[in-house]
Amino acid sequence: MTETLTRNIVAPKARHTRPRHGRSTAARIAYGIPYWVFTAALAVIFLYPLIWTGVSSFQPLAGTSQTDGWGFGNYLALADYQAGIWVYLGNSLIVSGLTVALTLFISLLGGYAFARFSFPGKNVLFLVTLAILMVPYATLLIPLYVILNEVGLQNSLVGVALVITMFQLPFSMFMMRISFESIPREMDEAALVDGCSSFGALWRVLLPAVKPGLVTVGLFAFLTAWNDFMAPLILISDTNRMTLPLAVANLRGQVQGVVDYGATEAGVVVLALPCIVLFLILQRHYVRGFMSGAFKG
Repeated sequence: MTETLTRNIVAPKARHTRPRHGRSTAARIAYGIPYWVFTAALAVIFLYPLIWTGVSSFQPLAGTSQTDGWGFGNYLALADYQAGIWVYLGNSLIVSGLTVALTLFISLLGGYAFARFSFPGKNVLFLVTLAILMVPYATLLIPLYVILNEVGLQNSLVGVALVITMFQLPFSMFMMRISFESIPREMDEAALVDGCSSFGALWRVLLPAVKPGLVTVGLFAFLTAWNDFMAPLILISDTNRMTLPLAVANLRGQVQGVVDYGATEAGVVVLALPCIVLFLILQRHYVRGFMSGAFKG
């Protein structure tokens, strides 16, 4: 008798539940169609120029170094340009590596200080650091060129890295501060109670916790230094010290103003590949770094 009553009570609920589940699935699909159409359209808009450039760099085209069949003629022309592509790649790697190292080191210590210590003028100093973002980038390059000339860093890859680092620090400092502030103070306080110094707490406890923020800062610094054109253009005069973006730009007009589109497209592909690979490898940490302080307070 009890089993019959239970079956009569439970069965109608099951019959009512299934249609609701079906309707909710159909509604999710209906509402999701505009989202997928919109994101697919954005993907096509952003990916099409890159795919077109990659295909054209191998495609046989008149007026390029690849006129007979598909091949690597444009890349060979790029490799043989002036000092050679490996020299320009090495220059770009030096500038990017120095920029990333300096940006990570300074922003890590600065973000830790702004997030965990109290000292006179802390907020004013932080606002002054952020105020660099309000100054147009190009307007400071000539004064910076004069300063670098005074200290002996003119026409130097180190000087270019220092300039790019300076413009990266406001965003990097902001990111690292919110990354540290998203971590409970109890973590470093417990480390201090256990006998760690402030530097020991930073190195052993907080550094692993802010890894996503560091990855975000480092990735932004690398992308900026790798693709920067204006600073090398103003600060570098020796052709053997040009970075790859500057070399690709000069390649466009190397023969009486005639643009070598094939070699230029090959240079764009070489420039884009490291950025794409790094982003694909680090995208999980990149998103976490941006979200680390999003829900703070």
